[in-house]
Amino acid sequence: MSFKSLGLAESLVKAVDVQGYDSPTPIQKKAIPLVLEGKDVLASAQTGTGKTAGFTLPMLQRLAKQNSKRRRPVRGLVLTPTRELAAQVHQNVMDYSKFLDLKSTVIFGGVSQNPQVSSLRKGIDILIATPGRLLDLNNQGLLSLKQVEILVLDEADRMLDMGFLRDIKKIMTLIPQKRQTLLFSATFSKDIRKLAKEFMHHPVSVESTPENTTVEAIQQQVYRVAKAKKTGLLVKLIKDGNWEQVLVFTRTKHGANKLVKKLGAAQISAVPIHGNKSQTARTNALKGFKSGQIKVLVATDIASRGLDIPLLPQVVNFELPNVSEDYVHRIGRTGRAGANGQAVSLVSADETKFLSDIEKLIGFKIKKDIIEGFEPDPNASTEPFNPQKQRQSRNRFNKPKPNARRSKT
Repeated sequence: MSFKSLGLAESLVKAVDVQGYDSPTPIQKKAIPLVLEGKDVLASAQTGTGKTAGFTLPMLQRLAKQNSKRRRPVRGLVLTPTRELAAQVHQNVMDYSKFLDLKSTVIFGGVSQNPQVSSLRKGIDILIATPGRLLDLNNQGLLSLKQVEILVLDEADRMLDMGFLRDIKKIMTLIPQKRQTLLFSATFSKDIRKLAKEFMHHPVSVESTPENTTVEAIQQQVYRVAKAKKTGLLVKLIKDGNWEQVLVFTRTKHGANKLVKKLGAAQISAVPIHGNKSQTARTNALKGFKSGQIKVLVATDIASRGLDIPLLPQVVNFELPNVSEDYVHRIGRTGRAGANGQAVSLVSADETKFLSDIEKLIGFKIKKDIIEGFEPDPNASTEPFNPQKQRQSRNRFNKPKPNARRSKT
């Protein structure tokens, strides 16, 4: 099947060809014709399945048909959870609109708003934005969403995880009720279906096939290890394997920063990427990693969404995620475009339950090994890591006694 057979115009087919793609992915085959028909679409698609083109191409075609040479109001709005994903989507929009008379821009926080406002004032057809900066500029009266025809919620599940629900609901009040809405999510969770029911009109559901499965080209490996020995084992794997480009996942921002310092002490160049980093720091970190100047990129799940790193050879789960689907997202960063990839997980005793849940999700047992000198602790508890419980415990010990007299301040 070709892109042309999906109903795309010659100008878009030509742009796709320039990017080096000759046949659509499963999610593109299902979503593109439906979007071209003007239907609301609820799509389940993992990162790396071609989902961005799945909504970008038909959106461009529909907007190009009604293009006006007069002042350009925002008619296409794409909301994304992170700055990196917003920038990536905008690049896709620019690539695919190469032969169309459409203009686009991207806005997100963490950088000066002045260049973004300047682009908006010149008139644009398509706006890619993170919710916070979008509402900020709207509150300042610097943009209008009253003529939006197509709304895209990209990685909607992650937006809900990051607490953007209130922002999304606010944005919905700023755009016309009569519109086409496209919602792309990794899973059709209860919250996603509730969101779709509230804001979409008879949506058609499509899924990339198969859902929540791992790429066959990825070699998966688990090393059982004591929690205290994880950093040492990671250093050994990187040095012994001569790994030159490794994406490592931690659960927390603090954990990412701490690991980067330890890797630096072992003479391994590493940088963290997470929500507390400025946009400039995140951009420079990714640039250094892609160019080969930085060997290890240590990321949290939220910050990793939207990272586009072609031909990434290794992904390491320094800590397993407590949400099984996030494991699939993580290792899906490698083994792309027909290339082989390796996904290594360092699993301590308290992550045993997480590993079991992941294996149930992917449908098979992952190969497990123990490396001499880095054996797991036989006395360690297998109770799953629970940060909320840990915080509650700290609060309980710090709580003043009922009869304790408090000094005046």
